[in-house]
Amino acid sequence: MKIGDKVQFLSEIGGGIIAGFKGKDIALVEDEDGFQIPTPISDLVVTSTGDEYSSSKVVAKKGGAEAEAANADPDSFSMSVKAKMNAYDEEAEAYEEEYDAADREVTYKAPVQERKGGNKLNVHYAFVPKDVKNFTKTDFDCYLVNDSNYYVRFLYMSMEGAEYTLRAEGELDPNTKLYLETFSLDQLNEISRIRLQMLSFKRDKTFVARPVCDVLFKVDKVKFFKLHTFQDNEFFESPALLYQIVKDDEVAQLKPIDADKLVYTEEEEEAGKKKQGTLASEVSYKKLKGLESLNTSSHAKASKSSNDDLLVVDLHAEELLETTAGMGNADILNYQLDYFRRILEENKANKGKRIVFIHGKGEGVLRHALVNELRYRYKNYRYQDASFQEYGYGATQVTIR
Repeated sequence: MKIGDKVQFLSEIGGGIIAGFKGKDIALVEDEDGFQIPTPISDLVVTSTGDEYSSSKVVAKKGGAEAEAANADPDSFSMSVKAKMNAYDEEAEAYEEEYDAADREVTYKAPVQERKGGNKLNVHYAFVPKDVKNFTKTDFDCYLVNDSNYYVRFLYMSMEGAEYTLRAEGELDPNTKLYLETFSLDQLNEISRIRLQMLSFKRDKTFVARPVCDVLFKVDKVKFFKLHTFQDNEFFESPALLYQIVKDDEVAQLKPIDADKLVYTEEEEEAGKKKQGTLASEVSYKKLKGLESLNTSSHAKASKSSNDDLLVVDLHAEELLETTAGMGNADILNYQLDYFRRILEENKANKGKRIVFIHGKGEGVLRHALVNELRYRYKNYRYQDASFQEYGYGATQVTIR
């Protein structure tokens, strides 16, 4: 027998490789776990022979060639198991030092910390100027802010005519904000009409389902030229223009924060009227001054029928506006929606009252917008197609509840 021979025990199951000898009669048999077992030579049988064996090996270095086994040394076979384990640990540490910890992939993610009062969905669409002191030339960063304990998956789109452009998609972690894009004042027309579709949920726990949100709204370009519409807020260190998309699980009134409290001077109001050149601008400025009534000519278009519980409102642009000069399709649609909301607000205390909104058949754009409002903003109200005999196929009846 010699070092390196593979042997088996005669008196019991098992075996190993001869790693050395103690005296003439005792062989050190190393098993597959690296333990050396002193065994009488008479209790061993050789199953195969091999080259001289050394249990001491050099750990291969990253990128280096495979190391050769160390030269056999009879004294090394007398090392204790503990000594061998210590030697192995030292070699392993030397191997790990060649790896930069910064190169290792981070797999740990801290659990989401929910905040008190965050279980109602609140989402903001925000504009932050890069240079708050130079509004006429600065660029604006656009963000989506999730002020809730829910994850929010979203599609962020702009609309041109009847077509959409996907500008961003992704997922918002709870109580975080996400950068969407940067644009200049010259690019404002690209995002004058925005559509956001959002789905909210929680991970690794049960939760109360929130409604799927599908919101289409207009960004008021005039506000980007007025410094006081950018307000201090809790989400950004600098003043920002915030549109609240969802407020306490409901689609919010899409006004910038505190914008309804702003008061303009008569000179500013008159200048704004001249700049807009349409009745829509007059209504916009009256709203900013807190005047809730519309132009009297517009009120004349809402008429009562012979039934005191029924109010008929014609939403055709030519009935609401004296002129549409300078207004695009989007401007007209938003004016019609504002008028629709105002009629409902004025009659919200009249339980059981029926209101017929005449919108026409056309391409169905206005009707679709009205139904979207009724589903998400006025979900308690009942609505149906109005009488075909009296109003044709282009009218919707709403019942105040």
